[in-house]
Amino acid sequence: MTSIKVLAQSSALNSLPSSYAYSTNRQVTTASDPDGSLPVIDFSLLTSGNPDQRAKVVRDLGKACEEWGFFLVVNHGMPETLVEKVFNASHEFFNLTEEEKKEFEGKHALDPISELAFEYSERTRKVARELLKGISESLGLEESYMDEALDLDSGVQVFAVNLYPPCPQPDLAIGVPPHTDHGLVTLLMQNGVGGLQVQHNGKWLNVNALPNSIMVNTGDHLEIFSNGKYKSVMHRAVLNKNVTRITLVTPNGPSFDTSVSPASKLVDNKSNPSAYMSMKYKEYLELQQNTPLDGKPCLDRVKVQGE
Repeated sequence: MTSIKVLAQSSALNSLPSSYAYSTNRQVTTASDPDGSLPVIDFSLLTSGNPDQRAKVVRDLGKACEEWGFFLVVNHGMPETLVEKVFNASHEFFNLTEEEKKEFEGKHALDPISELAFEYSERTRKVARELLKGISESLGLEESYMDEALDLDSGVQVFAVNLYPPCPQPDLAIGVPPHTDHGLVTLLMQNGVGGLQVQHNGKWLNVNALPNSIMVNTGDHLEIFSNGKYKSVMHRAVLNKNVTRITLVTPNGPSFDTSVSPASKLVDNKSNPSAYMSMKYKEYLELQQNTPLDGKPCLDRVKVQGE
C-alpha cells in the first residue's frame, strides 16, 4: 500500500483520490479565525514560588479550561534546541523509504523508545503534571488531590508524531476528523504550520499558536473528574495545499488501572450529582479503540443517563 507521503509527492497527483475523501456527501465546514486569541498561560509564573502570581495563573487556568478547553502555554522551560531536534528527527524518519521505516517498527505500544523521544516525553510530562496541579487547585481542590486520586505517578503518557503532507483538494479531505481526546490534558507542538481547529460556541475556529508555545487541551477524563465543569472540547486537524505540517502530540492520563469518576469533593447528591459513571482508564481506552473517531460517542457512553 502506497503511503500518503509518497502519494502526496507524486507529480501525477492533481486531485484527491476518492478513497481519501473525508465523505462523499459532505465537505469540511469552513472555520474562521477566533474573535480573540486563545487564553495564554505563563508557565513560569505557575512555578515561580510567588503565591500571588501562582494564584492568578490558577484562576486563569480554571477560566481557560471552563470557557475554552484549549489554551497556549508559554515560558514552559522546554529547550528550543530539544524541540528542534525532535522535529528534525521526525522529518528524517518520514523521509525514509517504506522498507527503511520497517526497521523501526514497534511490536508493542510499550516498546523502548529513543533517548531523544524519551527526553522530550519526560519534559512534556513534567509540564503536564504542573499544569494538572494548578487545574486541581482551580477546581477548589488541594494541589495534590488529582495526583493522588488518579495515581499520576504511574500515569499513562502517549507520544505521537503526525505528518500532514500538502493536499491538492484540502476542502474535500481531513487530517483528523472531529474528536475529543482521552486522558486529562494533551500537549501539542507544531512545526510552525497551522491546521488545528477547535469547536467553540458552536463554531469551528482556527488556532493560531505563538512561536515555541505548547497548545494544551482538556481531555475526556478531566471532564469526568471535574463532573462536567471542564469540558473535553471537539477539535480536528485540517490540511493545506502548499506545506507539510508535523505535530508532536502527548496525551497524559491516569494509570491504566485507575477507575476514573467525578471527584468526590465535587459531587453533591442533591445539588450536583455525579454525571458520569466510574470506569477504569484501560477499559475506556479499549472502548475508544472500538468507537469511530468522528465525534464524541465514547464519552457519551459513560455519562449517567439523563445527563
